Amino acid sequence: MPITERQDNVKNLTIMIKPASSLCDMACSYCFYSDVAASRSEASLGIMEKAVAASVIRNIFSELEAGDSVTFAFQGGEPSIAGLDYFTFFADTAQKAASPRVKINYALQTNGLMIDEAWCRFFKAHKFLIGLSLDGDAAIHNKNRADNTGKGTFNRVTEAKKLLDKHRIDYNILSVLTAESSRRAVKLWDFIVKQGIRYIQFIPCLEPLLGQSASALTSGKFYHFYSNLFPLWKKEAANGNLVSIKLFEDLAVLHLTGQPVTCGLSGRCKPQIIVEADGSVYPCDFYVLDEYRLSDLTKSSIREVFDAVVNSDFLKESAGQPVYCENCAYKAWCGGGCKRMAKAVYGENCGMRMFLDECLSPLLAVYRRYYKDNL
Repeated sequence: MPITERQDNVKNLTIMIKPASSLCDMACSYCFYSDVAASRSEASLGIMEKAVAASVIRNIFSELEAGDSVTFAFQGGEPSIAGLDYFTFFADTAQKAASPRVKINYALQTNGLMIDEAWCRFFKAHKFLIGLSLDGDAAIHNKNRADNTGKGTFNRVTEAKKLLDKHRIDYNILSVLTAESSRRAVKLWDFIVKQGIRYIQFIPCLEPLLGQSASALTSGKFYHFYSNLFPLWKKEAANGNLVSIKLFEDLAVLHLTGQPVTCGLSGRCKPQIIVEADGSVYPCDFYVLDEYRLSDLTKSSIREVFDAVVNSDFLKESAGQPVYCENCAYKAWCGGGCKRMAKAVYGENCGMRMFLDECLSPLLAVYRRYYKDNL
């Protein structure tokens, strides 16, 4: 989620904020941020204080001008644990700090457990884009996504989905793709269609920073899942129902416009600004670790923070391509992908390459047919 500047010097800024640090009211078996937090000297930095939020907001808007835009993307842990009062304060403070004609956008990734009518009214009033975590039907979802008492959460999450639909709030479904669920492409697709899901992102389940996990996706399982999913998606699209699957859209945009829209898809990390609950800044959501702490947005301007990220060793580490990419037909587009997802997607027996060999041409044909006037 980078800050970018167009040729007309208009700034577009995205900041990921963790207002509840690693705190969560669920105990997902594969949680990557719980793994990250456990590798730090302090696992949780608690709830972001309003004074910290106010300083972060002040140091962002001090360098934004009319015509600029900023997106605040809240993630966790579970960001809703910070409370509706915190988010109301944040939105009010941001609106007061914004210069005339600075556009403010909001996004929030949630497990859905705390979503009720009051939250939905707030989301609607501030035009939030919601990422709702839902892994599939009850059997698939409840296997890994239990609350802190050990109970499955499928019913509560689908109730949250109904509330979002009722209030006509824009949302995407976020599904973690595990080694087991990767074998269930047909079942997952049936669930997507029956639930009327329009936008979905499958997030590869990653190995922990140290050790291994039986749930972690491998590049072979990545290929197996998407090669089975693709013909189902293509058939539905031919019938006039084009479901937005993020990987497919990202690949279409990349290959038809040359512009990567997902960090790491082109083989290099993009500058990201991840803000923990104390205001500390990190270059990547996968590496919010003590050794990668770069700055403090309560004490530094957003320009100083961005410069620290751009010049960090972390970004420099992503500059080279793996050896196995040298003779790949897609190396100019992919470049080995995100280093944190190397085993889950790429690697020696690259799942991405196998999928592109098999499905890229028909995938692009689908998007050319539907979006020929926009790409």
